[in-house]
Amino acid sequence: MPTLSRLTDPMFGSPAVLDIFSDTGTMRRMLDVESALARAEAHCGVIPEAAAQVIEQVCALEPAQVIDFDALAQAAVSAGNLAIPFVKQLTAAVMQRDADAGRYVHWGATSQDIIDTALVLQLADALHEIDAGLLALGDACAAQVGAHRATQMVARTWLQHALPTTFGLKAAGWLDALRRDLARLDLARTHARALQFGGAAGTLASLGDDAPAVAAQLAQALQLDLPALPWHAHRDRMVEVATTLGMLTGTLGKMARDISLLMQTEVAEVAEPSGPGRGGSSTMPHKRNPVGCAAVLTAAVRVPPLVATMLAGMTQEHERALGGWQAEWDTLPQIVTLAAGALRQMTDVVAGLQVDAARMRRNLDITHGLILGEAAMLELGRRIGRLPAHHLVEQASRRALADGTTLRDALAHTLADDPLHQGLLDDATLDLLSDPAQYAGQSTSFADAAVEAWRHAREHRNHA
Repeated sequence: MPTLSRLTDPMFGSPAVLDIFSDTGTMRRMLDVESALARAEAHCGVIPEAAAQVIEQVCALEPAQVIDFDALAQAAVSAGNLAIPFVKQLTAAVMQRDADAGRYVHWGATSQDIIDTALVLQLADALHEIDAGLLALGDACAAQVGAHRATQMVARTWLQHALPTTFGLKAAGWLDALRRDLARLDLARTHARALQFGGAAGTLASLGDDAPAVAAQLAQALQLDLPALPWHAHRDRMVEVATTLGMLTGTLGKMARDISLLMQTEVAEVAEPSGPGRGGSSTMPHKRNPVGCAAVLTAAVRVPPLVATMLAGMTQEHERALGGWQAEWDTLPQIVTLAAGALRQMTDVVAGLQVDAARMRRNLDITHGLILGEAAMLELGRRIGRLPAHHLVEQASRRALADGTTLRDALAHTLADDPLHQGLLDDATLDLLSDPAQYAGQSTSFADAAVEAWRHAREHRNHA
């Protein structure tokens, strides 16, 4: 199991990826590797064809028909890994059909070959699911960007009102980060599709001169890349998956943090999609909690230390590791599962996100125009210089707060009261400077650029 609870796994994982890394899923892939190994060795004349056929037949059965999971788990405590008792059970199952065929199970391989290659196959399946989910989330973000490219809202820095922006630009930030995550995922998926086959010490001495041919056939049978050499103690491929998914989960966490803050009652600019049983409270009927964001943020908290474990495990001893490799067994599946779960949750949130444009516009006016002080300062600065202009707008801002009026009116009165600056800004200019839509900068252009970059990345992958 990727985590420790079948009760909470569905909340923080995705059904497909949980199934891939389930006990049955792990045994299925280990059986697939053993079957492909026998097939490759028979093709190269290393073991009898008849023996390979029996091994393949047994490995094709449902895992529970071949492997006693409970006995396997208990035997692994003494063996040090799953492969040793796994091979014993598989051999016994083959020998029940053909005693001679049982002699050739796991021929020339080592435990780590089977465990690592099975993991590579699981990763290929899981990362395919994540790739599809990432594309779906990106498309949902692109739709939000397009729909709200010009929807006015306030930008917040240090959690305070800053300047006008658009919701489309905020969503564009999410989208562009996802585009970079997509590129990183492509590389990680490519690098991780590497066969692990080196025998006891990475030399494949057990297969003699037949080793290159068997390795090539095995890679072909499993549809994996054949690396230049075995990588038992060099874990960068696996760690690249971990760090890539760590960054993806961080991107999703950023999105979840933004959305959950915008959902606060006092802000109320967006809301997660609603539905029966979603986001309620056991005691407060009025509550509409950001449950999707909570699941994503949970993953964003859990994944970084797991990634750190993978990084720490890279300093492995000589040709086969003592502890570092073993630390990956539960850690990497948890990272993959949590990332997939966070992706599923965030896709649901963004696809059904309810955006209150009217509320966003009202919130823009909470400061009565004070957030447009920079615009006024720059306009005045063109006439009297930046520092004097800054002083005037600062004075007008204090006056607006003291009198409970708008910055526009306070600035008009401040200029009118100063003989040196009377008439610097006429009413039309003051009205223009008080319109948030006139000071959103390149918000719509940036939003459009993010959508275009996403579409280009998608089309490039389709043609690659």
